[in-house]
Amino acid sequence: MTGLRVRLLPVVVCSVLYAAVTVAQSAPATSDAAPPKATPTPASVPPAKTEAKTEKTSAASKTVKAESVTINMPEGMTKDQADAILNELRQIRQLLERQQNAEAQPARPAAAPASDKVKMSVGTGWYAMGRDDAPVTVVEFTDYQCPFCRRFQNDSFTQLKKDYIDTGKVRFVSRDLPLEFHPNAPAAAMAARCAGEQHKFWEMRDAMMLDTATDLGPDSILKYGQKVGLDMAAFGGCLKDKKYTTAIQKDTTDAGALGISGTPSFVIGKTAKDEIAGVRIVGAVPYTVFDSTIKDLLSSK
Repeated sequence: MTGLRVRLLPVVVCSVLYAAVTVAQSAPATSDAAPPKATPTPASVPPAKTEAKTEKTSAASKTVKAESVTINMPEGMTKDQADAILNELRQIRQLLERQQNAEAQPARPAAAPASDKVKMSVGTGWYAMGRDDAPVTVVEFTDYQCPFCRRFQNDSFTQLKKDYIDTGKVRFVSRDLPLEFHPNAPAAAMAARCAGEQHKFWEMRDAMMLDTATDLGPDSILKYGQKVGLDMAAFGGCLKDKKYTTAIQKDTTDAGALGISGTPSFVIGKTAKDEIAGVRIVGAVPYTVFDSTIKDLLSSK
């Protein structure tokens, strides 16, 4: 709160003035408004009062009017000094309200700058959507229990698929990065890969991503398997054997090598046989970020 200094009153008087400012900003400005109930104050400090039009004086104090509130001033204080304090207190209150509003919002991952260049090896067995020879590849590292991954799936992926994947310009790759504090994420990653054995990877992925009403626990995963039409005996056996533990761990290790520790994170670069050189983007960023990045790659030589 640099620059906001309350120097003329002791702390207890400032508290009274702050309460009065709060009343001033919430009370109607009309003269017939009902005055709020008085707040108990220390005996040494005159209580704040709400008066629409009058100004009272006494031998020990003066009054100063701020909007619809009249506040008792200690002896020796001028009206200008009291007004200055009220203005500072309003600024303090506004700053506190902005901070409280910011804290109430869920943390959102920030996008990495476009200059954040990375290189990654092209692996085998990746689950990819789109043409293999598409000029641009988008690789997502995802966590099925991550709310921001679900936000990307709902907000940006549909448009990305329509504009670039379905038109043959982008190949989209899904890789796993189950985070430690999401207890059901590893099993969900396993479930998607087990569904992939029956050529239902993307259907299972969508089912788990788009339905936010469940916790991705064991019962929910089985219901998703039934929903997408899996052979449940084979699916259950794959889950029990944890066949893809090593593959999921490989994705996690590769993410760490790229400096990626949060989800969703993306590597976007020119399609190549052995290595993708591109940029790293972190977070459920707006679709415009993907759009501009892909366009830059498509127009570059």
